Amino acid sequence: QVQLVESGGGLVQAGGSLRLSCAASGKILPINAANWYRQAPGQEFVHVAAIDRNENTIYEDFAKGRFTVSKNNAKTVVYLQMNSLRPDDTGVYVCDADLLEPPAGGGVPRVSNYRGHGTQVTVSA
Repeated sequence: QVQLVESGGGLVQAGGSLRLSCAASGKILPINAANWYRQAPGQEFVHVAAIDRNENTIYEDFAKGRFTVSKNNAKTVVYLQMNSLRPDDTGVYVCDADLLEPPAGGGVPRVSNYRGHGTQVTVSA
């Protein structure tokens, strides 16, 4: 069974960096497009960044200039490089991605959406 898994979270001091990863587990599947969201303690999920199938990217204002979303060469992993981290970047970071799944009988891959359970990022002052 395919799941989307995030990794790379942890505890870092303000000003530090982390690189989050998002990929399918169970099968190696290409990622068509992906979004990163985050949820701070007691807050709603907010959008952080997105990358489309052509690797065009968009960022929310708080992420511009500090965060970079990218894919690996095989387009099976999406990264979120986070620099100059601040305490208000603390939260659970979740990846939501469209994966290309080949049908059992062959043919054109179908796009299936998955959301991971998230990885915790904690930035200390």
